[in-house]
Amino acid sequence: MPVASPYAARLGEIPVERREAQILGSTTAYWVYGDDGDDGRAVPTVITVHGFRGEHHGLEPVVAYLPGVRVISPDLPGFGETPPIPGRAHDLSLYSGWLSEFARTVAPDAVILGHSFGSIVCAAAVAGGLRTPRLILINPIGAPALEGHKGVLTRLAVLYYSLGAKLPERIGTLLLRNPLIVRVMSIAMAKTRDPALRRFIHDQHDTYFSRFADRDVLHDAFVTSVSHDVRAFAGVIDVPTLLIAAQRDDITPIEAERRLATMFPDAELVEIADVGHLIHYETPAEAAGAIRRFLRLPVAPAR
Repeated sequence: MPVASPYAARLGEIPVERREAQILGSTTAYWVYGDDGDDGRAVPTVITVHGFRGEHHGLEPVVAYLPGVRVISPDLPGFGETPPIPGRAHDLSLYSGWLSEFARTVAPDAVILGHSFGSIVCAAAVAGGLRTPRLILINPIGAPALEGHKGVLTRLAVLYYSLGAKLPERIGTLLLRNPLIVRVMSIAMAKTRDPALRRFIHDQHDTYFSRFADRDVLHDAFVTSVSHDVRAFAGVIDVPTLLIAAQRDDITPIEAERRLATMFPDAELVEIADVGHLIHYETPAEAAGAIRRFLRLPVAPAR
């Protein structure tokens, strides 16, 4: 039985519509939250890019605290309801090119927002010429995944995804979708002590973490996620950038996020305490508040 979202009431007040776009010879599924401003009002538009193994649902808690903002949230190729791009390796070149084409097709000049793996994709696309007035990165990957105090865990993940790719297809896919391993990943990332919120987070990962198209796409995306980080692109991103970082992030330590912020020509760093790599689930109100200030929008009504 699905676990009720603590953000459902807020999200239910925001209209949402599923749409599709033809991007790079394939169909991208995306969701539009909020209205199009057809009554003449200026409505800010943000395109969001979710993290590794996730899909658009993951960023809905943040969307729930952004009333008055038009949010366009696609599933990455090979995840959720978006099929892989035919005949292409799903590497950083593919994902950044896909995002650039998607933005040009659906919402030119929208603000670009990426979480975790999405931060790498967004940074690469903007550095490569994607036009945007502002860039927002939540839990940005600001250091090499194979370095630092969590490097051993990352190497174990490399082994896990390599086995999933090399074993016979059925066995490899079962390993990659194993619910016990998914739950262990979820427990490792969650920092909240709120039992209801923990149940919601685990249910989200149980429901959506295995909605990848096939093991080849998943392996490509994983290799991309551990082979790149935002530092490679920061110096050439010439638009105002907001970094929303967690002080207990096991993927990128806060010290590395502080260094990352200094690499951008124009960046603001907002740190959130007592949370790890799941800002979007555990502290979406704080993240949305930072986004609203960055976009110079009024504070969302409290309830």
